[in-house]
Amino acid sequence: MASMSESRQQSDLIVLASQSARRLELLQQIGIEPVCLPVSADETAFTNESAPELVERLAMLKARTCSKTDDYQALQAHNARCLLIGADTVIDLDGHILGKPENKEHAMDMLRRLSGREHVVRSGVCLLTGDGHPPLTTVVSTCVRFGKLSQSMCERYWGTGEPIGKAGGYAIQGIGAQFVEYLAGSYSNVVGLPLYETVALLDQAGFSPAPS
Repeated sequence: MASMSESRQQSDLIVLASQSARRLELLQQIGIEPVCLPVSADETAFTNESAPELVERLAMLKARTCSKTDDYQALQAHNARCLLIGADTVIDLDGHILGKPENKEHAMDMLRRLSGREHVVRSGVCLLTGDGHPPLTTVVSTCVRFGKLSQSMCERYWGTGEPIGKAGGYAIQGIGAQFVEYLAGSYSNVVGLPLYETVALLDQAGFSPAPS
């Protein structure tokens, strides 16, 4: 069997198994224009499943679910290789997993819990090459500390609509940046896709993004 680097072809296509505008923008930032094929997956954690285990499993689940869709199969039929990226991000607060808020009350509770404390943003990334090689995966962690948040700050933030659909109820690339006292690790990971590590997976697969 040829090595992954030897199997690279100019017609390789990047597919993102996500509807996240943030992940799309991050890939575009480094010169990659993926085809986005959103998929739905049950994101409920298993009993005693840690945050790193959860994000790795869900990233792989999303990628594999996408690989079975008609749209993906059609893309495969017209491209030499489709490199399929699945990703998942959660907030890990002392071992407790914080996902996307279900409603205002849920979002306010998460913001109160994050106030004045450190938490860890964990992302799992899975790359499927579709050419007989096993999945490539990575889990990335970034430590983030929030300053003290008042009730009125949380109320105003909810009113912006930004917390909806965001892990932990905030977006560091948006208005939520005002809450962050400091972070240690990958910024793009907190946004939703760790770029350095994702590019490393693509490099393992024999693909290098064009310079912007």
